[in-house]
Amino acid sequence: MSIAEALPEGVREGNAKLLEVTPEAASKLAQLMDRESQGDYLRVKITGGGCNGLVYKMDFVNEPKRGDILVRASDALVLVDSRSALYLKGTKLDYSSKLVAGGFKFTNPNATANCSCGESFSI
Repeated sequence: MSIAEALPEGVREGNAKLLEVTPEAASKLAQLMDRESQGDYLRVKITGGGCNGLVYKMDFVNEPKRGDILVRASDALVLVDSRSALYLKGTKLDYSSKLVAGGFKFTNPNATANCSCGESFSI
C-alpha cells in the first residue's frame, strides 16, 4: 500500500497525536522492511510482561486487521490495535544508530515507570 492509497475497510487513520515516528525511525523502518521482506506494515503492540508489567512489541505484517489504526510516517506505515492505542497515545518512536544505547526507543508520556532497558513500562 502506498502512502497515497485509501484506507482498507475497517481501518482508521491515526496521526502523530497517537504515535509520532521520527524521520530517523521511519528511515530505519523502511530499510528493515526492504531487507526483511516480511510485510509492508509495522505493527506496534502493547502486551503484558517485562519487569514493569507492559512491553512494547514490534513486528512486520502483510496487512492490517479490522479495527486497526494506521499511522503514516514518511515511508513507514505503522499499525496500532485499538487496545494498544490507549497506552500509546502521545508516544514518540525514535531511532539512534549510536553504538551504546542505540536502536529504537519509545518515549511514552503515559508511562509512570520504565525499566532501565526501555522495553517495559507501567501506567
